[in-house]
Amino acid sequence: MAELSFDKAKEVIDNGLGEAKKLLGDGGKMKELLSQAEEKIKTLPLVGEDITNIPVIISMIKCYITKEYTEVSVKVIASVVSALIYLIKRKDVIPDSIPVLGLVDDVAVITLVMKLNKPEIDAFKAWRETQKK
Repeated sequence: MAELSFDKAKEVIDNGLGEAKKLLGDGGKMKELLSQAEEKIKTLPLVGEDITNIPVIISMIKCYITKEYTEVSVKVIASVVSALIYLIKRKDVIPDSIPVLGLVDDVAVITLVMKLNKPEIDAFKAWRETQKK
């Protein structure tokens, strides 16, 4: 059975950057991807901070697209979108139809993108808290 190492997860994210940047220029397609991501996360085991932060990154992307939050680079947004593309559209290394194990590659990609972009995600969370006041 195939496993997805963090090196492979980084490769997956890097390979999707071009498509992610194109998607960022198409509001309709981005809206659809984010909607699909919101549905997909309902199937993931929500364990650990990285996975529970998926709604945060979806919110960050939405705020970036609407220009409500622009204190993040396009490279960071593209890497997060790339991970969501893998989560939604790519053929998984381990098919999702295999109970529990089928989600391992999805979790690995999301975990890596969260770790790589933790400072930016934390900054967005802090900014979002200031907007609630």
